[in-house]
Amino acid sequence: MSDARNRRILVVTDHTEPTPQLMDALVRRSQSDDVQFRLIVLNPARAEVHLLHPERHDKATQAEQALHRALPEIREATHADVVGSVSVRNDPMDAIEAALADEPVDEIMLAVPPHRLSSWLHQDLPHRLTHWGLPVQSVATTIEQSGSSD
Repeated sequence: MSDARNRRILVVTDHTEPTPQLMDALVRRSQSDDVQFRLIVLNPARAEVHLLHPERHDKATQAEQALHRALPEIREATHADVVGSVSVRNDPMDAIEAALADEPVDEIMLAVPPHRLSSWLHQDLPHRLTHWGLPVQSVATTIEQSGSSD
């Protein structure tokens, strides 16, 4: 039985332009249902930068501009409504909780790298999101970068 409205999917990523893996996941998801995507890009400022620091605002503004350039391509590829913004937060859980407090969501799609210790502590983000009772899909976020290791 089909809903009269589109499924609302919250997409959380740390890239202003979707990775090939995320774009593939968005296209596949849009082919199976009528959907609308709410894309949230995590704030690219360093985590230790205070919320009111100018660096956080400047980086968010730059990311917002890049995101808005990428949105038409996402809309064209998915044939879906896509709204995007850059969060003031750079922690994915904080950004998700803020979004869920502001708007209804039917599913969550994550395109953020897992924290190194999360699987050891059984506190990975998808597991932490189970209390919302929403389907959660994780998208691989491998990006080829020379010598990247943190």
